[in-house]
Amino acid sequence: MVKVKLIQTLKARNKLIKAFKEGGIYKTVGTDERKIFPKIHQIPNGQYDYYVFTLPNGVDPKLLKKKFYVFQQIFGDGVYLDGEFKKFTLSIKESKKIPEIIYDYPKLLEIIKKENILLPIVCGGDENEKLRIYDATNSPNLLIYGEPGSGKSSILHVILSTLIQYYSTDQIQLYLADFKMSELNLYEGVEHVKSISYLTKDFAPALTHLKKELTKRGQLLKDHKVRHINKLQDGQKPPYIVLCVDEFVMIKDDDIMTDLLQIASLGRAYGIYLILSMQRPSHRILSTEVRGLLSVRMGFRTVDKRNALIGETPGSEKISKDQPGTFLLNLDELAELRAPYLNEDKTEKILMPYKKADWKNHNYKKQEVIERPEETKQQQALTEKDVFADVIDQS
Repeated sequence: MVKVKLIQTLKARNKLIKAFKEGGIYKTVGTDERKIFPKIHQIPNGQYDYYVFTLPNGVDPKLLKKKFYVFQQIFGDGVYLDGEFKKFTLSIKESKKIPEIIYDYPKLLEIIKKENILLPIVCGGDENEKLRIYDATNSPNLLIYGEPGSGKSSILHVILSTLIQYYSTDQIQLYLADFKMSELNLYEGVEHVKSISYLTKDFAPALTHLKKELTKRGQLLKDHKVRHINKLQDGQKPPYIVLCVDEFVMIKDDDIMTDLLQIASLGRAYGIYLILSMQRPSHRILSTEVRGLLSVRMGFRTVDKRNALIGETPGSEKISKDQPGTFLLNLDELAELRAPYLNEDKTEKILMPYKKADWKNHNYKKQEVIERPEETKQQQALTEKDVFADVIDQS
């Protein structure tokens, strides 16, 4: 019996060492480049169902996240990694189906208030049906992707309709772009929505306006010597802005992409946040620069492993078709969740009280104030360095 347990222990240990080898998770020392692997403190046995290990000093902990797919390849889908800098726990669990979750705004509102979330982005529930909502002011710029029927459209409705119900029009503004003309047209008429673009020629002026808004807000922060709009008093604080672009892969204009990246890079401090949606991640669109600006990813079922890896949610290609709405959330670490289900008919009913008969598309143009020439010149010259140079010690 003791011998059997010893053999099982060695097999479990060797399995983890194999993952370290194939993932390149080790440190090399000496002229002979001797490999030093993470130190294993605990392995699964009758008492525990997880490994505990520590990284050698000098090994980047981000490597574990980058190579997480190696653990999945060796141990299966039901692996979870937890840790921060040096000590990590690798749990081995059987994959469980997450029950269907129905959209319930009062329940979401309770969580938002309890956790004091400033800009709530609803994600979904885990296998224990615990709902997860994150704060976009801490984790800006979201990428959502997945093939048709995976639940990508539903989560967009969940996120946008929740923001509309939670915030008044003087607290949040929505700028939408729907280049397939199929998902976001039901938001026409909603008072929170300042613009819905269906063509890139309509989208470009909206981005130009938002770039002006960046400059305006940058000057506001500089004047009040703060680093984020949340530090401003209520009477001074401008509304949050959410820019949601569905199927942004269809943007072929380099100038538009440049403007989009500028907004994404500066938007966090200024209260402007980006949601990008697409069916298939590709290196052509998700360049290193773009990926670097995206803090959060929701990977619904993808066509293949390559798409999942490009989107940085390894394993999303394995999500079953009989589990619509199931996705992998990449926020600090990978977590499997199921998005609340919200179809177009129910979304329409939710939005109806917020629609105005006199609503006009692209009505942000009404708000643009004619500035004096010297003010315009000053604002155009403003950079991020100008805004923050004299408030470094006041954050």
